[in-house]
Amino acid sequence: MSDRKEYARHSRRITRGPRWKALRMQALERDDWQCVQCGNRHRLEIDHIEPVRDRPDMAWSLSNLQTLCGRCHSRKTRIEIGLGRPDPAREAWKKLVRETGRNLIEHERKSDA
Repeated sequence: MSDRKEYARHSRRITRGPRWKALRMQALERDDWQCVQCGNRHRLEIDHIEPVRDRPDMAWSLSNLQTLCGRCHSRKTRIEIGLGRPDPAREAWKKLVRETGRNLIEHERKSDA
C-alpha cells in the first residue's frame, strides 16, 4: 500500500463550522494576510503546525496555526506524509531570491517617497 493511500486527513472534522471560521480569521489577521513562509498573499490556507493526528489537543489553538499559500501548504503536507523532502540547497536559494525581491520592493518604495 502506498503512503498516499494510508494518509487520512484528520483535521477534516476540525475545519468545518463557525468556530473554525472565526479561528481562521484570527490567524489570517495575525499573519497580516500573507504566507508566513514566502510572503505570498494569494490562495491562503490555514495550517496546523503540529498536525491534528499527532496533537489533537492543539487543534483549536491559535498558537498552533499558521497562514500558508497553497504551494507552501502542499509542500509541507507532502513532507509530513513522506512523499518529498526539500533539498537544502534549493531551499536556501529560494529564500535568497525571496529576500532579494523584498529588499528591491522596499528600496523602490523608499525611493518613491
